[in-house]
Amino acid sequence: MLCWGNASYGQLGLGGIDEEIVLEPRKCEFFEGKRVRGVGCGRRHSVFLLEDGAVYTCGCNDLGQLGHDKARKKPEQVVSLDAQNIVAVSCGEAHTLALNDKGQVFAWGLGSDGQLGLSNFEDCIRIPRTVRSLSEVHIAQVACGFFHSLALARGGQLFSWGQNKYGQLGLRMQGASVSSPQVIQSLQGVPFAQISAGGAHSFGLTLSGAVFGWGRNKFGQLGLSDNDDRYFPALLKTLRSQRVVYICCGEDHTAVLTKEGGVFTFGAGGYGQLGHNITNHEVNPRKVFELMGNVVSQIACGRQHTLAFIPSSGKIDSFGLGGNGQLGTRSTCNRISPAPVKGCWRAHTDPVPMEVDLTGLSISEVEQNFCVKRIYAGGDQSFAHYALPQVKGQGAEVKGQTKGCQRHIYTDDSPPVDLRITRPDGQIYTLSDDLIQKWLNHSHGRLSPEITNEIDLVFSSASCLNGSFLSGSNPDHYSTNSKCSGVDINTARLFYHRLIQPDYPQISQIVAACLEKNLLPRLSSSPPDIEALRLYLTLPECPLLSNPNNYTTLTIPFAKAVVSLKDAPIKVLG
Repeated sequence: MLCWGNASYGQLGLGGIDEEIVLEPRKCEFFEGKRVRGVGCGRRHSVFLLEDGAVYTCGCNDLGQLGHDKARKKPEQVVSLDAQNIVAVSCGEAHTLALNDKGQVFAWGLGSDGQLGLSNFEDCIRIPRTVRSLSEVHIAQVACGFFHSLALARGGQLFSWGQNKYGQLGLRMQGASVSSPQVIQSLQGVPFAQISAGGAHSFGLTLSGAVFGWGRNKFGQLGLSDNDDRYFPALLKTLRSQRVVYICCGEDHTAVLTKEGGVFTFGAGGYGQLGHNITNHEVNPRKVFELMGNVVSQIACGRQHTLAFIPSSGKIDSFGLGGNGQLGTRSTCNRISPAPVKGCWRAHTDPVPMEVDLTGLSISEVEQNFCVKRIYAGGDQSFAHYALPQVKGQGAEVKGQTKGCQRHIYTDDSPPVDLRITRPDGQIYTLSDDLIQKWLNHSHGRLSPEITNEIDLVFSSASCLNGSFLSGSNPDHYSTNSKCSGVDINTARLFYHRLIQPDYPQISQIVAACLEKNLLPRLSSSPPDIEALRLYLTLPECPLLSNPNNYTTLTIPFAKAVVSLKDAPIKVLG
């Protein structure tokens, strides 16, 4: 792990160093030999998640944000989470959320605005606690703003809690903080791929690249052409055709990554954090032209700085506030356009010499050839997780002083993370080939509670069905509009006919019950987006609806839902 930026509270995890700021990437020795899965950065603290599910924290602990009482300069394990397999972490200004493999959320740190979701407004919680009100739902993602929190469930619901001064909870009201998670009702039925939170603004990104934003908008950080705060989610129409695949937020600015590897930024630009070579604020998403010609595969936002990773060269560019060294440029100057982070970077595709003459070289000099896996930023700190070449040799001193000594260098050869590729973990359930096959394989005896629960989740959720059957081989679902539904009807027909057949009566019964009791009664006459209309096209392909035994329980209620749609959605459906 490499780190740079503000070290004054120990948030870089470098131990007891004298410097307050680190101006260029420096190795964090603590992580040598450990596999890092994720990093969360608060204003003055950092959280590290290892592949084995262990959580380590360091930095300021005034408000319990480390989840332990150990020394704060070096990462220390959060022992109370030892029994959990944690799969994701996120940090706010001074609170932390962790998510385990069973979809349960743990919270600790500052709780004065209800941002811990523990149904109270305690000043601080020093030991991680379960967010009990979410225990009935399987959470797939968590995101922290400064004083608010978001969670996306596997069943598609989006929850928010915490401070609501600027409408950042999206609950159609502003002002009073909310201390227990609430469903954002106005987004019901929309299939989300990712959630993200800034200082006091929030975003949801759909599986087809539509972007919804809400909350504080003083600097245009919602990208809606004005500076008015939004108390409920609003669609960024300008980004609909850009095939957005990832969003990250700073305190008052936002960066988005497109499928093609382009970057758009908007919001506060006073320190250059938008990368447009000026310090203006931008109320509309604007392409970072200084990155053009490079395909970007990762972006990360700190409080007032931005990082972009370019896999073809293996280099990281940074721009924005530099006063704490967070740009990694060996200077404390702000940068208003992308500048390379200092370091000897190696692209993953560069040939690795299998035999290198190490005469006169120390191992550390050989290792200074970093192949970045993943970049992270938050507060005024930045991190890069890299693959370490392993040096092997026989009969040689460490310094390689044996004349003509040769050693082999091997490197971790997995490619860097590409945020443009959707990974299955952390996503809502959608009907896929694999999922259906899994259900069918387990349906000969009595269905297990796990399988029953999965079927239940998918067919009770408009979001899950609306996110299913997306044009697979042809990603034209990124161009969803009133002329293009984005779904592949043939796939829907095939999947439904595989799933609903006499050989698997148990599955048919569960699906029918879910549609009748949960899905159909909850369909809205005014869906929030075009993407929430897809199930009206695909559900009639389900054989259950053409079975006369189900006319009164399924087919007629479905027909009623269609004819009760308001004029605009009916027109689109037509």
